Amino acid sequence: MRRTTGAVIGVLAVLAAACGCDEDDPYDSYRQRCVDKINRFRATEGKPSYARWTSAESCADSEAQSDSETGTAHGAFPRCGERAQNECPGWGSLDQIIDGCLDMMWAEGPGEPFSAHGHYINMSSTSYTQVACGFYVTPSGRVWAVQDFR
Repeated sequence: MRRTTGAVIGVLAVLAAACGCDEDDPYDSYRQRCVDKINRFRATEGKPSYARWTSAESCADSEAQSDSETGTAHGAFPRCGERAQNECPGWGSLDQIIDGCLDMMWAEGPGEPFSAHGHYINMSSTSYTQVACGFYVTPSGRVWAVQDFR
């Protein structure tokens, strides 16, 4: 029985690692929704999906926290080794980030100057292959989120 139980636990651990699931990560489902949303936008233009950059997610969380504490969007960029970053500073909820902030960024559309279209440009770029979505909820309940691209 012990071998069977150990084998089952081992298989479950491998499956959890393969899916990118982290039961200890309170933001795991939001990270996946963030990546999926960006990739749905990219698909409308026939662009390949970004891979979920899981190894940078805790670092992206720390960037969001740092920026919330200084009140400066992109203040911690590029601490995680990312080449580009989008940020949703001080939003009301995690759902609003996914269903509001990312939509607003994509709606910037292509064009110049970068200051008016940069979020869209980062989300649609073929220069990057991965994205890490980081989150921090302040003690007052405001949500800061970063999307790091490399």
